[in-house]
Amino acid sequence: MYAEGVARLDKRTKTLVTRLRPGDIAIIDHEDIDRVSAEALLERGVEVVINADTSISGRYPNVGPLMLAAAGVHLVDNVGPKIFEYLSEGQAIMVSGGQIFRGKTLVAEGTVLTVAAVRQKMEAAREQLGAEIEKFATNTLEYVKQEKELLLDPPEVPETEVDFRGRQALVVVRGYDYKADLIALRAYIREMKPVLIGVDGGADALLKEGHTPDIIVGDMDSVSDKALLCGAGLIVHAYPDGRAPGMERVADVGMTARTFPLSGTSEDLALLLAYEKGAELIVAVGTHANLVEFLDKGREGMASTFLCRLRVGPRLVDAKGVNKLYRSSVKPSQLIVLVAAALVAITVIVMLSPIRQTLWLVLMQLQAKIGI
Repeated sequence: MYAEGVARLDKRTKTLVTRLRPGDIAIIDHEDIDRVSAEALLERGVEVVINADTSISGRYPNVGPLMLAAAGVHLVDNVGPKIFEYLSEGQAIMVSGGQIFRGKTLVAEGTVLTVAAVRQKMEAAREQLGAEIEKFATNTLEYVKQEKELLLDPPEVPETEVDFRGRQALVVVRGYDYKADLIALRAYIREMKPVLIGVDGGADALLKEGHTPDIIVGDMDSVSDKALLCGAGLIVHAYPDGRAPGMERVADVGMTARTFPLSGTSEDLALLLAYEKGAELIVAVGTHANLVEFLDKGREGMASTFLCRLRVGPRLVDAKGVNKLYRSSVKPSQLIVLVAAALVAITVIVMLSPIRQTLWLVLMQLQAKIGI
């Protein structure tokens, strides 16, 4: 394959996708491309993706590379980190097979991943999954010992402008199936009016569906300026020692925020916030809950999430896959019958109306006079 385009580079895929336009060549540094990242790249309309790292390392069968290859994306794998030194944002480049050129200069070379090649790598990864599960479980138990205070001692949550008492809360993470699940929950949001919490890019997901988040929590690394300026309360996820790199991003857009020190993930923080503030029910969309999802995020264990869910469990409802609970099974033939029945009903009503009966009698009398 031969392609030309403008280079867009970022070592954080979720940051890069906000700048991509159709026809751009995406250059990433992403070991084990996950499903959410692949979906985001496809949504931006890219046809060429160059990865400085290994798109599927073999630790586990991540589906991101398969999604890209199956969609016809030209995926050049493992070109090396120096490509970020050789190329700059906005430069015109050419891709021929696994080779990347700036003008006539060859700047990097990698392996083209086809659907067949990806499937072969995924099959090999499945054979290693047992060892990865054992490692994941060991790390989880080890960190449970260190983070057990998350379950035993209530965390000190920051103040919020919105009152959770007597209300439900909807926590949105930009994870698996979040879009379809948000659409399926439209009636719930309209009727129950829950407190809307966006976790980083989850705030943009809410805005795209026409909802304004009440609170945005997270590292603030993948949320748009539009979301930060929408009027929501901002809570930056801080390290246990108080450091909060996300505060710099908030300051850049001229906003202020509170911090919430927590050793867990940003979605853990959001769930705990809703719980400790007294939400009657917490509905979670797009949160991570299984082994592959945690491996996709690069997590070596799930201690904080395990402990968090033990704490908030009685009030937590995971809406993952809610869009699959019910799907319309109405067939076109059934719709035709329904419309026909409606037309018959309308005809009968008209025929039985007093005006229609009067007109009918007049016509009958007229026919009798003229001998028709």
